[in-house]
Amino acid sequence: MRNNSKSEPADAEELLLLREGTTVRRQYLAMEEVNAQINISRKVLIQREAVEEVDEPKKESLLKRSIKLECNPKEACTSLIPAIKWLSEYNWKEWLVKDAISGFTVAVMNIPQGMAYALLANVPPVVGIYMAFFPVIIYAFLGTSRHVSMGSFAVICLMTGNTINKHVTDHDQDPAMAQITALGIGSTLAFLVGMYQIILYALRLGIVCTLLSDTLISGFTAGAAVHVFSSQLKDILGIKLPVINGPFKLVYVYTTIFERLSTANVAAVIISAITMVILVVNNEIIKPRIAKISRFPIPIELIVVTSGTLVSYLGHIAEIYNLRVVGKIPKGLPPPSLPNFSILPEIAVDGLIISLIAYIGSLSMALIFANKFKYEVNANQELFAQGMGNIFGSFFSCLPFAASLSRSVIQQSVGGVTQLASLINSSLILIVLLWIGPLFEPLPRCILASLIIVALKGVLMQALDIFKIWKASKIDGVIWIFTYLSVIIVEIEYGLLIGIIVSILSLIIRGASSRLDVLKRLPNSELYVEVEKYSKTTDLPGIRIVRYSGCLNFVNRSFFKAKLLKLLETNDPNENEVNKDSSPEILQETIILDFKCLTYIDPSGAECLKSLINELSRENKALFLAGLSADATETLRFCNVTKDTGVPIFPSIHDAVTFAQSKQTGVFTIRL
Repeated sequence: MRNNSKSEPADAEELLLLREGTTVRRQYLAMEEVNAQINISRKVLIQREAVEEVDEPKKESLLKRSIKLECNPKEACTSLIPAIKWLSEYNWKEWLVKDAISGFTVAVMNIPQGMAYALLANVPPVVGIYMAFFPVIIYAFLGTSRHVSMGSFAVICLMTGNTINKHVTDHDQDPAMAQITALGIGSTLAFLVGMYQIILYALRLGIVCTLLSDTLISGFTAGAAVHVFSSQLKDILGIKLPVINGPFKLVYVYTTIFERLSTANVAAVIISAITMVILVVNNEIIKPRIAKISRFPIPIELIVVTSGTLVSYLGHIAEIYNLRVVGKIPKGLPPPSLPNFSILPEIAVDGLIISLIAYIGSLSMALIFANKFKYEVNANQELFAQGMGNIFGSFFSCLPFAASLSRSVIQQSVGGVTQLASLINSSLILIVLLWIGPLFEPLPRCILASLIIVALKGVLMQALDIFKIWKASKIDGVIWIFTYLSVIIVEIEYGLLIGIIVSILSLIIRGASSRLDVLKRLPNSELYVEVEKYSKTTDLPGIRIVRYSGCLNFVNRSFFKAKLLKLLETNDPNENEVNKDSSPEILQETIILDFKCLTYIDPSGAECLKSLINELSRENKALFLAGLSADATETLRFCNVTKDTGVPIFPSIHDAVTFAQSKQTGVFTIRL
């Protein structure tokens, strides 16, 4: 017995009004009150015939359409080098000052940040400054994002450092030779990363970014940040650690740290603590207040680095307290050199992983700014820009580069409008390389380690995102947890692989759990709604309607068939009334399968559908299909489903219902 309280709609018309809630629906209901019965004098439409009456499908092949190119040299040049377009439209009067200020501010950040991130890769700190110059120039001309700041990025530098550690075999050799070997591997890796990105660009696979969801990327970067944090503890504490690689690396790292904690350098700990306190106070207290009165942040990183260098140089604290310092920084630009191509096979897998992470992370940042400022970012062109930047940089001792979120936010927030800000930033970096770089040689490494740890706060805090993700979707929450924990406990590369596997399994589970809903008709309408959600519905004697939502493929075809047959075998609550009131002329039950929400069907799904039609036919049940898309219809035609079974396909459920009723009564008039 249903509860007919005031909270329940009084009739079907009121139910429709509550469902739609629009003025159009109100007008429609007003018309229904005047004329409850409307005869529509059109014939019932079968999908194939309806299409053929008004149009013919285009015969041009997909391959021919995909390779058709417009031979316009101007458009080709501006597409390949986007800087041509924005430079030709550049508003020098309004934008130049903004870009100049932005470029200067980012350059000030780039110097200490680049030096610090280079240490993550176990290469000389000056390499981080090289990365702020050579590849950035290429990206400024070829990239489509106007606001991202390219260069060194903590996660990419750490992954590069892991690869370097795995392939530097002799760690007891002369330190200078060890640096050359490590740098050779890093620059070769940059070349390989660039080649992968160029290949993806040539194949037009910018869409590859969708393979890694935002949830997976969030868990991966948060887990990788723990590795970055852990890698800096040796400099913070002033202790020496052996090179540790392979699975469960962090377990061994922390075990070794606790074993050697008694050998910590007290001076390094004190200097690190003072540095981190200054940075945190600035970021949490001073910076928000300054932001209210000025767009230009205090260059606290440069102030800390400069102060630390001066104190170390004037007070000789590095020699007195046995502190590790930055060391030799060569003046001028590095001479061009070829990568070591002989090690390409050994680093092939690492290069592929780094190329994808660098590209997807940079593209994600670019899309954030593009959505905010209403301009387009070309995913494929971004592949080309990053690939060419990596290849060019590899000839000048650079590591793989990517976009930095912190620098990108600063570049935009202080007024940056175009990539001219990056070119100005590179010009200032060039001055540092030519004349200023050697001045930072006395800088204690514990100060750079402190900069990295404080800068990681935002990424480390992403661990709290799990509560929001879990609340929104349990499956996404599982993906995040598996990725995060496997990256931390096992290893970065293995963690990413585990995250991808869990993501693929989640897609399979979601596909296998597609929905089947029984539909019935709302009185005096062409609307067919879920029985579970609506109470005022009309039964159709001899006709059952089921809607399928999701995809139909080799993974879930068995689920689809089994659940549909089980649904058809269950007793309808009104079955007795239907059979009692049905016309004796009804000899065959009609099953209408609504495929309006079918997202995809593959040949395996088509064969499953053919088997289902034949099985129902043997039980004296006819199956009609409704709402199929053009692609799904073409798949059924290609697999000979329509030819072998003769199943009719209708554009809508109502056409299928009317056709089924016409077989009973011989009348083709549609009555609402």
